[in-house]
Formats: sequence, structure tokens, C-alpha cells
Amino acid sequence: MILTYILFIIGFFLLIKGADLLVDGASSIAKKFGISTIVIGLTIVSFGTSMPELIVNIFSSIQGNTDIAIGNVLGSNIANILLILGISAIIYPLAVKKGTVWKEIPFSFLAVITLALMANDVLIDKTNFSALTRIDGFILLGFFIIFMYYIFGISKISANESTEQEPKIYSPVKSIVMIIIGLIGLTLGGKWIVDGAVSFASGFGVSQALIGLTIVAVGTSLPELATSAVAAYKKNVDIAVGNIVGSNIFNIFWILGISAIINPLPFSNVMMTDIFVDVSSTTLLFMFMFIGKKHTLERWQGALFVIIYILYIIYLIYRG
Repeated sequence: MILTYILFIIGFFLLIKGADLLVDGASSIAKKFGISTIVIGLTIVSFGTSMPELIVNIFSSIQGNTDIAIGNVLGSNIANILLILGISAIIYPLAVKKGTVWKEIPFSFLAVITLALMANDVLIDKTNFSALTRIDGFILLGFFIIFMYYIFGISKISANESTEQEPKIYSPVKSIVMIIIGLIGLTLGGKWIVDGAVSFASGFGVSQALIGLTIVAVGTSLPELATSAVAAYKKNVDIAVGNIVGSNIFNIFWILGISAIINPLPFSNVMMTDIFVDVSSTTLLFMFMFIGKKHTLERWQGALFVIIYILYIIYLIYRG
């Protein structure tokens, strides 16, 4: 039992480091083949930073631990807005691009509303059972393809003014070794996290959903937290909100889509509260774009986000 908990903690390190190595190795090879930095950023880096959540969800789906899979996505989305953007805005007010305000935040809202409708069979169809089916998974992936089409469209417009950092170029052998080690780290880390989460839930008599919504969700969001906090500290914040909102869209359309296709995900009605929190936090983010300084997430707004997140965690613990 103790070994499982130790491996659970080590799993987060392997997961995050594995994603990092995979992105660096793949980006290096892509650059060697003459692929532009903006395309690398939109594909390899975007998918790479979503790998921790994806790997955890794949293992959860295969093993039938669906509450962890759904809790991980919802918990990550809520933590991204309330905790990560909250802390980042406290460090330094976050300027938000116009496209993010009018397109990406509403698209994120569409994602969570779509999830709410798909997961609400009990109310809509008057059935006794709610689930994200394989068909739902394919529909989510369809939305994801539309989102990627939009992203590539805006990348062509902003390609000349791209601030994407040039990826480091390593030797082919080193790049391949980095990719292999990264994949091994992701696989081991993902399995140990899911095993540890299940063990935590049974050992402490709490639901898998609670572990998924809290420890697993925040753990898999650590790369985003570190990136956004450092960006805010360095006052390089013009795309910070766009990155977080994009991650939330990825989580629902891409990660939950893949998870539901692997194994249909039974959806607990209790989790409708968590969807409501996700919808509310996205709505509040949009509203804050027009309260106070326009298109800027201010320090007091960030502090309010963090307070709401703390209250939400207290509620989750009380709910058990």
C-alpha cells in the first residue's frame, strides 16, 4: 500500500517530465524536417502539454475507473480557470487578446455545455442511466477537428508576428532517445497515478471522483500552472489566458472524446454540480473581460477566482 502511494507521487514527476521530453524530442525532429515553429507549437506542443491528462484518462478508461477519467478533465478545467488563472492574475494582471474573448472563451463554454447535454440522459431522455457513449466520443472529436481548423486559420494570419520560441535542435539519435524515454515516462507515470488514485479512494473511503477532481486534476495541470505563473512573473502574459482556455477545449473535445471511444463513460449525476462549476467559472471569466479594465483579468478578480476554488475544494471534501 505504501509503495503504491510512493509510486503515485513519482508518477506525477514521470508524467510531466515524460511529456516534456516527448515534446522536445519531437519538436527537434520536426524542425530538422523544416516544419515551421507555429505549426510545431499548434500540433506537437499543444498535444504534448495535454498528454498527462490524456494518458491518465486512457488508463482510467481501460481499467473502467470512469469517475477518475471524468473527474480529471472537469477538475483540470476548473483548476485551470479558478486556480491557475487566479494565481497568475494575482502575480500580474493578465491582458487577454480580442480573439480569445470573443471566440475561444465562447468555444470553451460550448465545450462544457455540450458535455452537460451528453451526460444528462437522465433528464433529457428520462432514462435511469447517463453515460458518454462511443458516439458521443466521435461527436466530441468532430468538434475538436473544427477547433483545430479554426486554430490553423488564425495561425496563418499571425504567423509573421508569432512569438513562439524556436525549439532546440538535438541530434537525431538524442531526439529519438528523448521521445522513447518520454513515452516510457508517460506510460509508467499514468499507470502509477491511476493505481494510486484508486488505492487512495478505497483506503480513505472516499469516491474516485473526489480524487480525480482534486489530486489527479491539479497534478496533471502542474505544467500549465508553472508555465502561466512564470509567464505572469515575467510579465509575458498576452497569450496566457488563450493557452489556458485552449487547454480546457482540448480536455473536453480531445481527451474526453478519446476516452469515451475507448470505453463508454458512465456519468454520475453528482458530477452535474462539477459541470455547473465549470460552466460558471467560464462564464465568470467572460464577464470579467468587461468589468474593470477591459479585456484584462485584474488582481482582485484573480483573488476572487482563488477564493471560489478554495470554497469548491471544501465543498468536494464535504461531499466526499
